[in-house]
Amino acid sequence: MLPIRWRQSALDDFARITEYIAQRDPKATRRLGFRVKDALTQASFHPLLFCAGRVEGTREITAHPNYIVVYQVLESGIDVLAILHARQEYP
Repeated sequence: MLPIRWRQSALDDFARITEYIAQRDPKATRRLGFRVKDALTQASFHPLLFCAGRVEGTREITAHPNYIVVYQVLESGIDVLAILHARQEYP
């Protein structure tokens, strides 16, 4: 199992997303949090399980039909780089 590290930019992304969702449906915020956590736990055990990312050297998890977790696999662990809306332009 590889450790999971969040970059500050990914934490900021997630905070903005969850604040937006919480204004409309607090339960949906919790469900999204569980989905992201579960997906990252799977990635920590099987780092190459999810799709290759649009940026070379990254991988992407569709944690929810609307939200994508972008991460990078390093020898020392999983670095969460960003969380973004599926319709958001990236990179």
